[in-house]
Amino acid sequence: MDRSSTLTTSSRSAVVASSPAAAWDLVASGASGPQWYVDAAPFVVRGALDRLVGGAGRRHRPPGRPRLAAGDRVGFWYVVEADHRNRRLLLEAEVRAPGRVTLDASVAPLDDTTVISLTIAIAPRGILGATYLIADLPARGAVAELAMLHLLTIIRRRDNPWPAASVVEA
Repeated sequence: MDRSSTLTTSSRSAVVASSPAAAWDLVASGASGPQWYVDAAPFVVRGALDRLVGGAGRRHRPPGRPRLAAGDRVGFWYVVEADHRNRRLLLEAEVRAPGRVTLDASVAPLDDTTVISLTIAIAPRGILGATYLIADLPARGAVAELAMLHLLTIIRRRDNPWPAASVVEA
């Protein structure tokens, strides 16, 4: 996994054996049930923290269709852009924060493999936002790492399902 960070962003990218279309189907999935952008541990914790400070937290379920669309609300995210042709998904957090927090996910072909990239960014607002920006930097890196690991786990499970359990008779 490749990692990069700036003062305002934390990014992770990984190469997977899936086709770009198959990887995109998981990244942009709007199907009912668990989804990486809602159920990754850091997003669950962030939603709970937001509710503790009077925010809305994690409240929206996926729309129940194959792919997300601009304008959807999922978890505590608002879907700003769902560009299925270029395989780019831009989510904005609807949480209490001193600035704008976004999650940018993309899928691109690389030879016979696929690169998945996630970038979490914050555009701070005011003095509180600047302070938050610096204090949040280590946490933002951890969130990007854990979200990517969760997504990669989902992809690996889909591509390599566990063999059916067999019963051995004595």
